[in-house]
Amino acid sequence: MVVVIGAALIGLLVLVIFGCVCVVWADRGGPAWTRMVAALTVRAGEVVRSAQRNRRRRGSNGGGGGD
Repeated sequence: MVVVIGAALIGLLVLVIFGCVCVVWADRGGPAWTRMVAALTVRAGEVVRSAQRNRRRRGSNGGGGGD
């Protein structure tokens, strides 16, 4: 079980690094596929940031947070 989780985390890390490389490469005029991967990577980052903001807002509205 631990091996599967470790492999999944390593796979996720590889995907994140690949997405970041594509963002830089697309910014420097890379091929069309890098622009598509870069757009997906940037969009995924926006979704994660939005989720974190929403979670923070819900946690700070009273209701028994750990602060």
